[in-house]
Amino acid sequence: MTNNNESQLISPAMRAGILAEALPYIRNFRGKRILIKYGGSAMTNESLKRDFAEDVALLGFIGVKPIIVHGGGPQIGALLKKLGKESRFVKGLRVTDEETMDVVEMVLVAKVNKDVVSLINSYGGKAVGISGRDGGLIKAKKARPARLAGIDEDLGLVGEVERINPDLIASLEDRGFIPVVAPVGAGPQEKPYNINADTAAGAMAAALNVEKFLLLTDVPGVMDSENKLISSVSEEQVETFIRNGAISGGMIPKVKCCLAAIRGGVPKAHIIDGRVPHALLLEILTDEGIGTEIVRERAPGL
Repeated sequence: MTNNNESQLISPAMRAGILAEALPYIRNFRGKRILIKYGGSAMTNESLKRDFAEDVALLGFIGVKPIIVHGGGPQIGALLKKLGKESRFVKGLRVTDEETMDVVEMVLVAKVNKDVVSLINSYGGKAVGISGRDGGLIKAKKARPARLAGIDEDLGLVGEVERINPDLIASLEDRGFIPVVAPVGAGPQEKPYNINADTAAGAMAAALNVEKFLLLTDVPGVMDSENKLISSVSEEQVETFIRNGAISGGMIPKVKCCLAAIRGGVPKAHIIDGRVPHALLLEILTDEGIGTEIVRERAPGL
C-alpha cells in the first residue's frame, strides 16, 4: 500500500502513465486464471500481508481469476512446539504422524486459510476458503519418499497429488469467488494427507489450465553463478542448473513445481520475491515484471 509521502511524489501524469502501462495486461489477463502460491515473508510480515491481499482483491476487480494456494509451515511448527511435540524434517519434508496431521489440518484449514480469506475480503475481495479435501479437489496418495526426496525413510502421512478435480474451482469462479486453498489432500477412505504447498500449487496450475503460475518466495528469483538474477530461463536450462549445482537446496522443489506446471501446459511460471511490496501487481501488470520466469523454450542470450 502506498503511504502518503510516496503518494505525494507521484504526479497525476505519472499516475496516468502507470495505468496506461497496465491496460494491455488487464486486457490480456481478463477472464483468465492465475494461480498464486502464497508463502514466505509475504505471509508473516503485516505490511506485506496487506499488500498481497490488496493485490488479489484488485486482480479480482479487473476481471482476472486468481486462485491462491497457501503454505503455513512456520505456523504449524509454532503450534507443535507449544504442544511439546518436536518437528522433524527429512530433505525439507515434514515427517507427519497422526498427531502431527491433526495439527497440520487445524493450522492450515482452521487458522491460516481463514486469516488469508478475511484479509482479502477486508479489501473488498470475494474470497472463500477451502481445503483440498473439500469437494474432492485434491485426491492424494501416500508419498513415495524415494521419488520425492531420494530417500527410503517412511514420512508418515506426507502425500503426493494423484489428481485434481477442477469442478469445485469452476463452481466457485462462476459465482464470483476467489478460491483460497489449504494444501491438505484426501486419500483412500478420505484419509487426510499433508501435501507440500509448492507441489500442490504446481499440480493445480497444470490441472486448471491457468495462464500464469506465480510462486512467492523469499529470494529475488533464480540466480546465476555471479549471484545475479536470471530474468528468464527455459525448462532445459533449469534441469542443467540443477545438475551442475547452480540451483540447489530449497530452490530445487520450487523450480520443480514450476516445471510440473509448465509440463502440464501452463505457458509461464514465475518465481518472484514476495518481500517486494505489491509483488503480484509488479509481475502481472507492468512491462518489466520481477523475479524469474520459467518457459518451455530456451531463453535467448543464456
